[in-house]
Amino acid sequence: MSLSEKRKLRKQMLEQHLGDFLENSISKRIVEKDLLAPVLPEKPEKKVWYRVPIPMGKSGDGSEYYIYVKIADPKKLIIFFSGGGVAWDEYTAARPISGGKVAADLPNYYWNNLRPFTQIMNIDMGIMNMKDTENPFKDFSIIDITYATGDFHVGNNEFPYQGEDGEQHVLHFHGYMNFMESMCISKNMFPSPKKLLIAGNSAGAFAVPALSDEILSMWYPDVKDVTLLSDSALLLYKKWNYTAREVWNAPEPICRPIDSDNITLCWYRNLYKKYGEKLKYLYSSSTRDYLLSAYYSDVTYKKYKTDSDVQDAFYKQLVEMVKELKEITPNFNMFINNWEIPIVTKKGTVHTAVREPYFTRFTQDDVTMSRWLYDAVNGNLYDVGMDLL
Repeated sequence: MSLSEKRKLRKQMLEQHLGDFLENSISKRIVEKDLLAPVLPEKPEKKVWYRVPIPMGKSGDGSEYYIYVKIADPKKLIIFFSGGGVAWDEYTAARPISGGKVAADLPNYYWNNLRPFTQIMNIDMGIMNMKDTENPFKDFSIIDITYATGDFHVGNNEFPYQGEDGEQHVLHFHGYMNFMESMCISKNMFPSPKKLLIAGNSAGAFAVPALSDEILSMWYPDVKDVTLLSDSALLLYKKWNYTAREVWNAPEPICRPIDSDNITLCWYRNLYKKYGEKLKYLYSSSTRDYLLSAYYSDVTYKKYKTDSDVQDAFYKQLVEMVKELKEITPNFNMFINNWEIPIVTKKGTVHTAVREPYFTRFTQDDVTMSRWLYDAVNGNLYDVGMDLL
């Protein structure tokens, strides 16, 4: 090993150590300051976030699974699919996300458990933030279906893999079971909403078209006012059908529509065939998503990194994606942005916005994402940022 390689390795190890230390410190503070969302009591208060343990649920590493709920107006309900990466083979299964890997810029693909730190990603930011006076969704009830299985919420498999430690492990692709159990909770707590928003960010954005039919046919068939939002769900991969069937063991109705490298488009086409214009369809994305472009680089070139080349490739794919969504129906409305955050987005653009602090702050064409989404939910549908394409 050369001197420069040794220095690079030492720097990487230091960054990983610091990243893990920071995550552990934040988790410790959340626990010590009693900031964990309490378990749902028999008599819950309104506008308080609660954890709901799911006894039949399971996170990717086999640990406990729970969701978050907020009770507000029972007639206005948000079912939110959380994001958190994806695993599609043994290599990616062996590399779950940690604070250290993120800090050291090492390959890291999915959250494999729920821990104090992950609460930050699930509640109190963006559309979930009840303290933000600019958030128009404060009065909506919310079921937040957490994510720690790497399978777009559709898996039903026990997947063996060899970890980076050389030992044999199992990734519990239990996203579908977790979803089903979560919906039982949702139906029990909110039996008859009048207005329903089914939304998701990142991996959860892929789940929206995959699972909305089950939500509407099995649990909420009488709801007429339904809006769907996928925030950042573009990752082209030729083996999606194989992954869904053989790696995740997703239910056949979920696998059957996947006939191209664009799994999101496949699922939306299938959904539209059944529901047509009965639903309001929304899609949002930034133009050069720094994170999804890194995933695309990995599935295509086996290099987990983002740079101007893969960001340009993502941009071209997004242009085609928007065109094809509009071909499903011209009423598929878009929020396209080119927001950058120095250092974080690595000269690209943001990854997701609906559950980020800038949901109510950043604007595109003088419109915040929160305003665009709230308008759409209430029947005022329009596109934002199309000139960026």
